[in-house]
Amino acid sequence: MQTEAIPLLAAAPGTWQALTVHRFGTPGARPLAYVQAALHADEMPGVIAALALRERLATLDAQGLVRGEIVLVPFANPIGLAQRLLGGAVGRFDLADGGNFNRHFARLGPDVAEAVAGRLGPDAAANAGTIRVALAAAAAALPATTPAQDLKRTLLRLAVGADLVLDLHCDSEAVMHLYTLTPQAEAFAPLTALLGCEAVLLAEESGDDPFDEACSRPWLEIARRHPDRPVPLGCLAATVELRGQADVDTALAAADSAALLAYLALCGVVEATVPPIPAPRCKPTPLAGSEPLVAPQAGLVAYRRRPGDRVSEGDVVADILDPETGRSTPVVAPTSGLLYARSGSRFAYSGKRLGKVAGTTIRRTGKLLSP
Repeated sequence: MQTEAIPLLAAAPGTWQALTVHRFGTPGARPLAYVQAALHADEMPGVIAALALRERLATLDAQGLVRGEIVLVPFANPIGLAQRLLGGAVGRFDLADGGNFNRHFARLGPDVAEAVAGRLGPDAAANAGTIRVALAAAAAALPATTPAQDLKRTLLRLAVGADLVLDLHCDSEAVMHLYTLTPQAEAFAPLTALLGCEAVLLAEESGDDPFDEACSRPWLEIARRHPDRPVPLGCLAATVELRGQADVDTALAAADSAALLAYLALCGVVEATVPPIPAPRCKPTPLAGSEPLVAPQAGLVAYRRRPGDRVSEGDVVADILDPETGRSTPVVAPTSGLLYARSGSRFAYSGKRLGKVAGTTIRRTGKLLSP
């Protein structure tokens, strides 16, 4: 295992932050896997899973059993990790400008599709190599004038050439679930089964350019720009939601890291024993079929349903209690499906998102992710 600290752009004189990066295997070997955690810096389940994975990978690396190369970033957002407001952690949004740390990554696909025009041939593997060189060059040329922009540029530079990208997150209170591009659902089926995912949300474009799509979607865009040339889906990428924020537990981390390691073995990145793949706990559903529960008014939140419960459209999922009158207003399921996440707050302001139901009826278009 090799460890480096990549300095980030300083917010002010006298301040210094760095990204800790662990590398396993032989530099330049394939397949290349990139794994990061806590891009939303107050989401700790991914960090403890990444630390457990680091120990497993260090053992395999010492035994010469890492066949490809692995880049592991156990906490991907030192900027957010340092943010505290009146004693509370603020890791999802940049306090400098309110930007979401997992939105608005550079969209490299269109420029790279233009850059490789005339350089692609009949061999898919050769084309993949050409595209990876162009993606690396495009990521290296990205401008950055703020610490958050520099962080996003640095993460993209580390990951954009990978064959596999796993971005570890969590929700407020949730069951295990995963987001990925629709064409990648089959490739990720073993991972979702190993992790025990209860929801798998699919979209070709979720909106606002999150990290995983910034790595994987360029390949789709390049293939569509050059339909006469074989362009593989050269980067499989997913956002893995490791349950809820309070699910920081050594036993869970051991199970999660074992599942991640087994998938790395299935992908040929490491040599390790792969347990039997369990039966999947769910079928993938469209992200456009995921509907938010929205508080109709302010008040205390009393839930009737837990993450993992199946609900039918119109079922009462929670009650909003007016603290002045005690009057109760029901919050009903907007669609039938799985309640896979809910807010940990027990007070809601009018319009607050209280939860998410994975359904199959598509009513939403445009930006599909939570703010």
